[in-house]
Amino acid sequence: MSRSNQPSASVLVKKTASSGVERRQITEDEAGQRLDNYLLRHLKGVPKSRIYRIVRSGEVRVNGGRCQPDQRLNVGDELRLPPVRVSAFVESRPPVAPEVDLPVLYEDDSLLALNKPCGIAVHGGSGLAWGAIEALRAQRPEARFLELAHRLDRETSGVLLVAKRRAALVGMHEMFRSQKGDKRYLALVVGTWEGGVGSKPGNLLKVTDPLYKYLTPEGERRVRIARGRDLTHPETRPAETHFRLKKQYPGFALVEAQLKTGRTHQIRVHLASLGHPIVGDDKYGDFALNKRLDSVGLLARMFLHAGSLRCKHPVTGEPLAIGAPLPDELRSFLDYCANL
Repeated sequence: MSRSNQPSASVLVKKTASSGVERRQITEDEAGQRLDNYLLRHLKGVPKSRIYRIVRSGEVRVNGGRCQPDQRLNVGDELRLPPVRVSAFVESRPPVAPEVDLPVLYEDDSLLALNKPCGIAVHGGSGLAWGAIEALRAQRPEARFLELAHRLDRETSGVLLVAKRRAALVGMHEMFRSQKGDKRYLALVVGTWEGGVGSKPGNLLKVTDPLYKYLTPEGERRVRIARGRDLTHPETRPAETHFRLKKQYPGFALVEAQLKTGRTHQIRVHLASLGHPIVGDDKYGDFALNKRLDSVGLLARMFLHAGSLRCKHPVTGEPLAIGAPLPDELRSFLDYCANL
């Protein structure tokens, strides 16, 4: 079904006045997602536990039949939704995402690129009431579809892609899986860069150490280079990062990191394993140095910035290049390094 011939949202939702039951037809943009995720979006304010209960009890139906929370929706599927008193849950909901500045770097009908600030998670959860995607949805209540195409650490700033159509989301996921996108980050690291062939500006250093993801006794997520028994653990994944020295400063080095895979904390752990932790990294960095820099007001964040993304547009196939300038606090710290 072409987008021009696709029924409007108003005719896709039918409500039976006597029972309050809603019947919705899945559009092209909505197809491919899990049923539970769809319901969480459309029954705003209803707890996830309640969503799962009405699905498993058979109150939610897909094409007239019983369904499972994790089943994928297809174009044209008809959903039967029972009446749910959303207002009953509103008072216990976390605060609505506040108005935060999310600069737009690029936007078209299918895709949106934000310049995510440091300190804002990409999504809520794990004790966070909201993140960039929740804030964006609050700022654009008329938007029918806004989904993260990838992730950035909370402490990382820079290019963050959001899909405005299901086709764009699927296309971006496939592109990242096949390693066709070119994502590049800027990181300031501790020490004199001695990365073999990468020791001169512009030269390339490839790091391919696999990464093992685990939880600390306190329940915090951590990653380390896989060694020994880690190598056979299901939480160990292959990882590849390409590094290039951009500029050497006294005691610090500015490097460009090109992601070939997208593992959790990949750049941070690969750099720490080389003996060059990222300045300001509170998980894998030089903690004493970080404390000194913060205490004198020189740098109070991690120096890692998603600077650019080049790829083919996931819908049109046209070349796409998006860049995010360094934030003022990072640029100021480079000026300080240059005068050491």
